Amino acid sequence: MYKTIDEATQFIDRLTPIALSAPCKVVLAVPFTAIKPCADKARGTNIIIAAQNMNDASEGAFTGEIAAAMLKDAGAEYVILGHSERRSLFHETNAFINKKVKRATLMGLKPILCIGETRDERADNKTASVIKEQLTECLRDVVGAFVLAYEPVWAIGTGKPATPQDVQTVAALCREILAEIVNADVAAETAILYGGSVVKDNAGAYLQEPDIDGLLIGSASLDPDTLITIIGEVQS
Repeated sequence: MYKTIDEATQFIDRLTPIALSAPCKVVLAVPFTAIKPCADKARGTNIIIAAQNMNDASEGAFTGEIAAAMLKDAGAEYVILGHSERRSLFHETNAFINKKVKRATLMGLKPILCIGETRDERADNKTASVIKEQLTECLRDVVGAFVLAYEPVWAIGTGKPATPQDVQTVAALCREILAEIVNADVAAETAILYGGSVVKDNAGAYLQEPDIDGLLIGSASLDPDTLITIIGEVQS
């Protein structure tokens, strides 16, 4: 819940020169109010606009919610689903997230599905079982491409990120599970991101791991200069 329309479009102006030459996709998940103006501003650049959430219904009497068709119409190409804050603060279940993932793919939006374990689950050695449960339930009967984001809850906003080796272990596990519950091609082709206290000083280390394809950046993405530095880590 950051950035007015003016702030968001100015952010894109600042980011555009580096994004044009970036060897990666630069996806900005902006507030609902800024999707349309940001999509217009980003047209012709290497910047893609995403939404931060959506409802699973096509339309209806759900005051305050937003539908996939509305996001698509406004110019969003991706949507973040299952973010840890949605799970913890708004009590979203795997079953509900599954409905949203299916709706997003049906409407031509590419879901960025977030998964990850809590500190207690990690301490109890439940990481693997939690990840398998989330993937199995959130992707049940899903047809269409998606992006996977591993964001261990215990690392988000704590200043204590997971090590690159820890993330690589989970990313490799995710590919094994995807091969089991979907198929080997999807497991190999799905982009897996890491999110959890990513900053300019540690971004590059994650990208050196074979199964980590990108980053889901939180507070560090609010400053364009910091984000530009992180994008530079991809180039290096």
